[in-house]
Amino acid sequence: MTRSSAADSALAARLAAATTGDVFFDAFNRGRYATDASFYQIVPFGVVVPRTIDEALRAMAICRDDGRVVTPRGGGTSQCGQTVNEGIVIDLSKHLNKLISVDVENRTCIVEPGIVLDDLNRQLKKHGLWFPVDVSTASRATIGGMAGNNSCGGRSLRYGTMRDNTIAMDAALVDGTQLHFGEIDPNDDAPALFREMLALGEREAQEIAARFPQVQRRVGGYNLDALVPRNTPNNLAHLLVGSEGTLAFTTQIELKLWPLIGNKALGVCHFGSFYEAMDATQHLVKLKPIAVELVDRTMIALGRDIAMFQPIIKSAVRGDPDALLIVEFAEEDAVANAAKLKELGALMGDLGFGWENPQRKWGGVVDVSEPSLQAGIAEFRAAGLNVMMSMKQEGKPVSFIEDCAVPLPHLADYTERLLGVFAKHGTSGTMYAHASEGCLHVRPVLNLKLDKDVKAMRAIAEEAFDMVRDYKGSHSGEHGDGLVRSEFHKEMFGERIIADFTEVKDRFDPGRILNPGKIVDPPKMDDRSLFRYTPDYRIGALKTELDWSAYPGAGGGFQGAIEMCNNNGTCRKLEGGVMCPSYRATRNEKDVTRGRANTLRLAISGQLGPDALTSDEMADTMKLCVSCKACRHECPTGVDMAKMKIEVLAARAAKHGLSLRDRLVGYLPRYAPLAAKLAPLMNLRNDHPVLRHLVERVTGISAKRSLPAWRSDVFQHDTDVVGPIDGHEAVLFADTFNRAYERENLDDALRVLVAGGYRVHLPKPVDGSSRALCCGRTFFSAGLVDQARAELDRLVATYAPFAARGVPIVGLEPSCLLTLRDELLSLRSDDIAKSISAHAMLFEEFLVREAEAGRLQLPLKPIAPKAMVHGHCHQKSFGAFKPVEKALRLIPDLAVETIESSCCGMAGAFGYGADTYQTSIQMAEASLLPAVRKADAATLIVADGTSCRHQIADGTPREALHVARVLAMSLDNATPTTHSSASH
Repeated sequence: MTRSSAADSALAARLAAATTGDVFFDAFNRGRYATDASFYQIVPFGVVVPRTIDEALRAMAICRDDGRVVTPRGGGTSQCGQTVNEGIVIDLSKHLNKLISVDVENRTCIVEPGIVLDDLNRQLKKHGLWFPVDVSTASRATIGGMAGNNSCGGRSLRYGTMRDNTIAMDAALVDGTQLHFGEIDPNDDAPALFREMLALGEREAQEIAARFPQVQRRVGGYNLDALVPRNTPNNLAHLLVGSEGTLAFTTQIELKLWPLIGNKALGVCHFGSFYEAMDATQHLVKLKPIAVELVDRTMIALGRDIAMFQPIIKSAVRGDPDALLIVEFAEEDAVANAAKLKELGALMGDLGFGWENPQRKWGGVVDVSEPSLQAGIAEFRAAGLNVMMSMKQEGKPVSFIEDCAVPLPHLADYTERLLGVFAKHGTSGTMYAHASEGCLHVRPVLNLKLDKDVKAMRAIAEEAFDMVRDYKGSHSGEHGDGLVRSEFHKEMFGERIIADFTEVKDRFDPGRILNPGKIVDPPKMDDRSLFRYTPDYRIGALKTELDWSAYPGAGGGFQGAIEMCNNNGTCRKLEGGVMCPSYRATRNEKDVTRGRANTLRLAISGQLGPDALTSDEMADTMKLCVSCKACRHECPTGVDMAKMKIEVLAARAAKHGLSLRDRLVGYLPRYAPLAAKLAPLMNLRNDHPVLRHLVERVTGISAKRSLPAWRSDVFQHDTDVVGPIDGHEAVLFADTFNRAYERENLDDALRVLVAGGYRVHLPKPVDGSSRALCCGRTFFSAGLVDQARAELDRLVATYAPFAARGVPIVGLEPSCLLTLRDELLSLRSDDIAKSISAHAMLFEEFLVREAEAGRLQLPLKPIAPKAMVHGHCHQKSFGAFKPVEKALRLIPDLAVETIESSCCGMAGAFGYGADTYQTSIQMAEASLLPAVRKADAATLIVADGTSCRHQIADGTPREALHVARVLAMSLDNATPTTHSSASH
């Protein structure tokens, strides 16, 4: 449709006037809503983020009057393209996410469509209830989206699908009519629409019975079987479930709730043959587990390369299995679960499996009763898609036949034939997930940038669906139809049922306003004009500063690193871990790792116009990224946005130069010696409100913040080495922040190390400079990579002789020390740099290693009943936080409690910015500051990060201490006759 820009502007203005929420019509925001977790991309005309249901309905009415398509969207995690379209996207996830009511006695609740499943279950937990359609994307999937897809989850064997657990839905038709969809008695005075639907069901009952697959995992098309005559009332809500937003706009949903699972046990069944695992499934389900989940060899291998899953696999996996079946029981008590595990072991034996058998019948059961390991296994299985997508290559496992479901007796033959189809087309595939329902997530590895692989995709789809039809299975078993499977409804259901689908759509939405192209009148699934990677997708020459060679593509692999984001949205989780603190504060797609990665991909491919990478819009996209590095650890595909941000900052600095604030932050290590000499003058700003506001106006540093106080007595040592001559050696890396602002931390660390019997080196720079060594951290934060490289080169040259003879390099500030394990290797790949990186240890890591080796002897005495610890983001990202807890537990009688928090919000210089101050406070107030305020006066507050300590000081009346100071306090309390050895 050809439209004038005036008409477009008028539509934007009308939508903006109709809502108090956000309305986006710019290219960057539209681009962020152009994709979901599928391989499709359709740029919407605009985006509306309403604050109320009424605003959402007003927006829909305006779009209807303007002839604009409307697509409701929740978490945007659909794998089939359900949430992408060319019109107006209405994002329900930011504001329309309330639990409206709970009826505990009748085990029901009513929710708004944008509420996230995990958030709902957190609120229900206090009532002893939960909503059990536990999809793997529970941390970001919305109930509205789950209803749209008819989601199933891993435990549908016991609990059924979304349809089985939906009692009623309130929804608005495209003409604005609001209806209650629920159980209906045909004898009642029902709306004409309902009567017509029931008449269709009665008319087509025989065809529906003949054509609809008789498997639980059947979510394809409209649920016409909900309309056929039955002995119980028909539920019209079940017609909306699975309709993918194509029939009506859901406003609230009434759900059936279940009691929480009290006791669980897992049996991890090992198989030396994938075929045998699939054949065994039909027998294992007879034990009545609540789930039987498949993990294949590929997923195990990839998981072993992902840090967060390595300990889980080490504990639960024995030998080298070809497949695992994770069998879950939830009986009344632990005794009953143990009995079930015993039955499972016996059944595996009866089926001929044993640990000593040849490969085809090799196998057995690893029992898992420990809750934390059960949770880890569940997290690993739930991350299946992202684990599979972590392949660092152009080809990726592609979702298009991942949802087929076949009766269990045919599962082994189906999967074997399917693997043959993959081989025929020159590829292989991955398989995992819901073996108990015969619904495996099957993904052949393809590169959809290549025309030959797109043709292979269609051929594989056609052959796979033919097989599914032969087995009387379902081609759409959980993730819905969307753009990828709707085309195949005709072959699976027949022309008459397709005509029925069209009749339903015509009656509900004759103008094709609501999410067209899904279920009815779909495009070809392999229409490349709708792909994320269209035929003309190109990346031009890219100048990059860091090493991206682990990935393919332009910019030395920068392209491939960006394209690792598959949009599955793990970064949208609201609790647990750290990722993504800026999204948790704002709930904006712009401020989540996925949104930033999409923006980068669109920018480097020219889809956002020339110079998009260095534009103001890109700067705004990256603005609230605090470089916490959580995504490098918690994103299973390893998207490292902190590292990508350095590239953006570097490109922008090269093109536009630096702001005064960036210069002040970046060059801090260079002017720190002068600032120390002028400390009283430099600190005047903190004490005078007028100066604070003047500095804010000139530099952009918030007047609401106190700046770290400069010290004239900076940390420095007259000698290069202290401690006993015969002591084990260590280098103490005195970082800029502790050296300039909090020398007590370095003094106490030195004292602890020497008291522990270590000979501590404090080497001066080998270049003869009087300027202290620096990791370059501040320069990275300003995009000054060459300056950072120069600092790291000085450090490497100085520390190289120590690393060469195996001396650990010990640091206090996580962001500085861990630069040696991260950015250093992105700038240098030589053996000397690798040696420095390998020997770099945080203070606590070193102490715990030495204690566990029996080398650390510290006379420690009780100092407090309890310590509450906030972990620095980088400690968590690099697996270096557990040693903090262990180091504190060396102190007798000290109870150690970890504050469950994301980023503190200060994040280096981030929290000092006038334009980022409020977001910084929101991050801190999410959990950290409230927890600190609740702590009693006798409880120690511990935080290793300089920024973290300053955020706590600004937001509470408490002082946070570095672990080095806490240990020194314990030393000071020790006496010659009363001490505790730390070597245990």
